[in-house]
Amino acid sequence: MRNAFADELTKLGDDDERVVMLSGDIGNRLFDKFKDKHPTRFFNCGVAEANMTGLAAGLAMNGLRPVTYTITPFVTTRCLEQIRTDVCYHDVPVTVVAVGAGLAYAGLGPTHHACEDIAFLRALPNLVVISPGDAWEVRAALRAVMKQEHPAYIRMGKKGEPKIHQGPIENFQIGKAITIAEGRDVCLLSHGNMLPEAVEAGKLLEAKGKSARVVSFHTAKPLDEACIAEALNKFKLVVTLEEHSLIGGFGSAVAEWTVDNGCDTRKLMRIGTPDKFFKESGEQEHARERLGLTAHQIADRVIAKLS
Repeated sequence: MRNAFADELTKLGDDDERVVMLSGDIGNRLFDKFKDKHPTRFFNCGVAEANMTGLAAGLAMNGLRPVTYTITPFVTTRCLEQIRTDVCYHDVPVTVVAVGAGLAYAGLGPTHHACEDIAFLRALPNLVVISPGDAWEVRAALRAVMKQEHPAYIRMGKKGEPKIHQGPIENFQIGKAITIAEGRDVCLLSHGNMLPEAVEAGKLLEAKGKSARVVSFHTAKPLDEACIAEALNKFKLVVTLEEHSLIGGFGSAVAEWTVDNGCDTRKLMRIGTPDKFFKESGEQEHARERLGLTAHQIADRVIAKLS
């Protein structure tokens, strides 16, 4: 995902001289092409993410299109006040890009985990919240946010995530989910880097006689309300999947909408991380297995619920 982001940002920088890249002391080699082509539009702001965000807000107020980038908790939690007051309050088009969301940096411990960011960022007025499902969605999301005039948050995995889409996404829209596979019995609404697990879970369910629709629900704010309504009306079970806390995340957003619109909440099941820090040693695959976020565990829970 991060390689796709760097490449797409460079292309955007080629096309639009307003694009400015601000890095929080990370990815220096990753952005070599951008720096070589646009040396006056790249700033390594160091381990000073709050300052970086304030600088980005000022650049946006002066007509530029700044993009801030570093590891998820450092570009969100560490500078939440600046995102809220400098960026969102003034409704300026700063794009905050986070790498290693959820448990992608599981091996570095809780300081590098990010399972709360969607919860507090989607509560901020004016902010678009997007979690791409693969590298193609990263590219499409970046281009989409650059066409609108509001703050945006793009939440990425780390690296090596499999590509689910076969190529460029021509019809990507903010707030419009993408159906990956059709089904009849259950609808899996996947947010962000859980998409490969959702696709695999759908295949496992098919093998067990349950037909699953798999949807890449990449935008947590604004929600694709039509997709939610249609899924709740059509399917016996609708499952939200995310590598984020069950408190306040994508699943919470869907549950809130379901309650507010008088839909049958009994059809909804949420799968995410529990309300506790993950303190075990191990990489992302280990963390997912321990927290019940792997494809086979998702499929087993769906079968049990349908039964």
